[in-house]
Amino acid sequence: MTHRISRPARVLAASLGAGVIVPFAAAAAPAAAAAPQVSCTSSKTGLATKLQNDITTALRGRAGTVAVGLYDRSTKTTCTLRSSTAYDSASVVKATVLATLLWDAKKHNRYLTTREQSLATAMITKSDNNATSTLWKQLGVTKVKGFLAAAGMTQTKPGANNYWGLTQITVRDEQKLLALLTAKNSVLSDNSRAYELKLMGKVISSQRWGTPAGAPSSVAVHVKNGWLSRATHGWRVHSIGTFNGAGHDYMITVLTQDNSTMQYGVNTIQAVAKAIHKDLVPTTSTTSASVLRYVPTTNPQEAIPAVPSAG
Repeated sequence: MTHRISRPARVLAASLGAGVIVPFAAAAAPAAAAAPQVSCTSSKTGLATKLQNDITTALRGRAGTVAVGLYDRSTKTTCTLRSSTAYDSASVVKATVLATLLWDAKKHNRYLTTREQSLATAMITKSDNNATSTLWKQLGVTKVKGFLAAAGMTQTKPGANNYWGLTQITVRDEQKLLALLTAKNSVLSDNSRAYELKLMGKVISSQRWGTPAGAPSSVAVHVKNGWLSRATHGWRVHSIGTFNGAGHDYMITVLTQDNSTMQYGVNTIQAVAKAIHKDLVPTTSTTSASVLRYVPTTNPQEAIPAVPSAG
């Protein structure tokens, strides 16, 4: 059924993953995506083929459009799917906002103020939209673009008119950001990297879903998620995460849209994540496999209503 809107669409404050005012209309049921073509390479014999097969299996039959990025430094393993396809960022951009703040502070040879630390903590650990808007306005798009250029994130386009949740992101660029956070570089100081990862490791329990799904207890987890529903392409649901331990140092990005519900997108991301963790860090017993540092919630929470209140 086609939904025709005869007058300007009502607007709403979108879910926590958005933080922006966007048009709202009933989303049509997502169409099944074409069969994913995952490409993997690895220095470890057999691992690329296994990951390619298992990620493809995890996505088989899933509706929506999914992009995947994986890089494991320890085995020089890379997997990509739609790495340059652009998605509305939703709250995933908050990791970039904090990185921009830290990069700018480094340029001016200063520490973050107490106020900035408070805003950054709320933005990352609780995905607080007001804190993000405050920092976005403080920085300005010019500084955000400056960080993106320094980071080589050339496919990322900041949202206009302070609509930071509509920043255009790609798997390729999100993987570049995670690479900067997890290895020494000239863009972010060691202290800055450690600070952002510390906050990503303290995300509140209701937001510990997505890429951490299936990560064994031997692996340290740092995550940032985003979710946003719009009239076109339904729910965007994204998750980026870094994982270190058990002889591995890897990062995962999964971006999705055209999801019928938020939970559908979460389930898609977690199916991919479970396949990756299982292949990279196989556990030797049922007990160890069931112990997770982050247990993804079955009831993702939003900071504000996803639809306007009646009347």
